[in-house]
Amino acid sequence: MPELSPGQQWEVDSSLVDPEGLVARATGAAPNGAKRTTGPGIAAVAACLPERVVENEELARPLGVDSEWISSRTGIHRRRRVNSETLVDLASEAGSSALALAGVDPADLDLVLVATSTADQLLPQAAPLVATRIGAPSAGAIDIGAACTGFLSGLSLATAQLESGRARAALVVGAEVMSRVTDYGDRRTAGLFGDGAGAAVLTLGGPGQIGPIALRSDGGRGELIQADWEDRLVRMDGRATFRAAVAAMSDTTHQVASDAGLALGEIDLFVYHQANSRIISAVGERLDLSPDRVIDCLAEYGNTSAATIPIALSEAASTGLLRRGSKVLLSAFGAGLTWGAGIVEWEGSA
Repeated sequence: MPELSPGQQWEVDSSLVDPEGLVARATGAAPNGAKRTTGPGIAAVAACLPERVVENEELARPLGVDSEWISSRTGIHRRRRVNSETLVDLASEAGSSALALAGVDPADLDLVLVATSTADQLLPQAAPLVATRIGAPSAGAIDIGAACTGFLSGLSLATAQLESGRARAALVVGAEVMSRVTDYGDRRTAGLFGDGAGAAVLTLGGPGQIGPIALRSDGGRGELIQADWEDRLVRMDGRATFRAAVAAMSDTTHQVASDAGLALGEIDLFVYHQANSRIISAVGERLDLSPDRVIDCLAEYGNTSAATIPIALSEAASTGLLRRGSKVLLSAFGAGLTWGAGIVEWEGSA
């Protein structure tokens, strides 16, 4: 066993990790004796946001509160909302922008994954429509339903497809029109959500590399965040969700850092699901992370569910937080319950 470097952390939740995996992570060997190879990387990320901006004041007045009441509890000052745009519009624009940045011909895509809980219609689902719109009509196209963990789930699935040789290039999109499922008369959720989309192009052999990704779930606590067929609106137990999100993202942060053989101090940027600034701050405090290494763009965009991570990556690139050569940790938590985390070595474009 190699000696741990100063400050390196090996904290994991043993109930979520298999013993063989622990040996592999500690020794640097791949499971089952396989050799580690250069795997898929994120060639580019891009975002698409509706033009309409909704300030807190517009939402606060009907609730009988002021704008500060919303911002002090969520960190959100404004969010975007669709006018005539559809989810397919947002997802396609984000996807096309990412492909252009990556220099990848849409016809070369083998797989298009769209993570969403707010598709334009029941059938057809969003991914085939997006694939056709962007110029990849023959690509495999699948919607992913994992709520706010959807983009990270798609990233994991697309990475596995490329690693196995079943695909050469993939597009992963997180897109939501959360205004469709928000009860603007419910103080618990009215100020939280926004609309938007973000996309990532994955190519084999980089640039950069996608490292370990851990995905978890607990349907036994599914009642914390729900939307049923009757009223089709998100209902949330805010306090219980807060506690669960902080614990889950903190635990999987430790796990994937250990998987990658990294101490938390070696990670340049932490991109957590943009649900609530209080959650992001609580995770940072729990893990003793410097705030300048944790992106929080909730003030401008709100919680865009499956789209928050790619939108945050795009925002981090535009502000200089995301730089080539950066080691980036992504983590999300959402309805299901679902959660997870992953490591990315960033060399792409945004």
